[in-house]
Formats: sequence, structure tokens, C-alpha cells
Amino acid sequence: MSVAPSFNQTATARPSKPKRLAPFSIRLSEADRARLAVEAAGTPLGAYIKSKVLGEISEGRKRRKGLTIKDREALAQALALLGRSELYRSLQDMTRAAEIGALTLTPETEAELLSTLKLVAEIRSAILEALGHRPGERA
Repeated sequence: MSVAPSFNQTATARPSKPKRLAPFSIRLSEADRARLAVEAAGTPLGAYIKSKVLGEISEGRKRRKGLTIKDREALAQALALLGRSELYRSLQDMTRAAEIGALTLTPETEAELLSTLKLVAEIRSAILEALGHRPGERA
């Protein structure tokens, strides 16, 4: 079993981002808008109008988790270090060496390499998720 295709697939796999629908716009007179704002009583105006039109209160948009700027900076720095670590290139070099026979690849070594590749991908995904990126979203 060759490690290169598995690693390349793990490292580059990105699902396509679903396309969002275009927003719906409506023009209101100042009087209509003011009346709706009073009726909304602090609720976001768009959410209030949506509930009036659809006859139900929707659960609303899900917001990303709020991280402090310090947390975001630390996670971004960790992601940058992972990217600059040359770990990917080193593992690729080892894979090439194993494929041409310059590196003896036992089943145990191959299993360890694959496990390491999976772990690096999981670390990257966890950092991106902590930064608020959705799976498959480009960083």
C-alpha cells in the first residue's frame, strides 16, 4: 500500500461550500418601518418581519462561538506554526523515499506514518474549528 495517495487525499480533501440563497429585499416607508420597529420591541427587525410573514418564530441564525482576540491570536499562531513546521514536506519526503526503496517501510512503520498523517489533519481541523471556520471552508 502506498502512503502518498492516502496522505495527499487527506491533506487536500475539501468539500465544496454550499451556495447561499440571495437575500430578499423589501422597501418600506419611514412610517411603516417605525411601526414595525415599535411592534418588534427590541427583536431584530428582520427576524420580526420573518416571523410575521411565516407565522412562526424561527430559531434564527446560529452564530459562531465567541473567542477572545487573545484566543484567536493564539490559535492562529498555532495554525501558522503547524503550516511552517515542514512536517508535511518531511512526511512527503519519507513517503517518496519509501516508494523508491531508499527507506525500508515495514507494516509497522507504514501504520505509524498513516497514523501521524491522520493526527496532523485532525490537529489542523480542530484549530480551524476553534477559530470558527466550518468544515471545508478555506482558511
